[in-house]
Amino acid sequence: MADHRFFHLWWLALVAALVPLITIHLTYTVSVLEGHVELCMPYWDSCTSISRTGRHGTSYFIFKGTMLPAALLGILFWWLNGRWLRQLGVHSSGVAWIPWLGLVASVSLGAYTLALGHAGDGFNLIRRIGVVLYFSLTFICELLVSAGLRSHPLWKHTGMRLLNLCQLILAVGILSVILNGVAPEFYSRKDDAFEWILAFLINAHALWLAFLWRKNRFRVRLWVG
Repeated sequence: MADHRFFHLWWLALVAALVPLITIHLTYTVSVLEGHVELCMPYWDSCTSISRTGRHGTSYFIFKGTMLPAALLGILFWWLNGRWLRQLGVHSSGVAWIPWLGLVASVSLGAYTLALGHAGDGFNLIRRIGVVLYFSLTFICELLVSAGLRSHPLWKHTGMRLLNLCQLILAVGILSVILNGVAPEFYSRKDDAFEWILAFLINAHALWLAFLWRKNRFRVRLWVG
């Protein structure tokens, strides 16, 4: 007789959302305690970039030791999002792109993490490309998931709320571009704050998806025999 066991997957999404968010705040705290960055409110004071919190001392090892597994987990997270939407009956063309875009975004995060803390033009280029691809492709994945839910009759209101969050993320990104063009000196003093805000909002979207997985009882079945 087959032994069927079900494993709920919302905890995986929860970890995927919380690990990057907790990591950047933990490395910031440790960097402050070790004197590598100053104490401030990075979401407003723009006193340090996320990258700088993981470059020196103990934070260097914390950042790499958590962000690399987070990148691997991100690959699984976006693949499961595609499976979840199909399970709900969403079969739009955008759903097929989610696992692949999520794969590139997660690999980009891994490349950025590996290059962080190393000097040289090559490492600097990898960091820049990695962070741009990670933020932009993760946003597109979240937009596609939100739009997919919006097209579902039972999830359209939730999908609309997630799309509103995506609009907020996009607005923050557009505002940063505008400020960089019209007030470059002011933007140079605040660009790190935009990075912190975008990171928070992107992970907040992933956290929201984790609770939706729990609400929907999204799970995997394993069996033996």
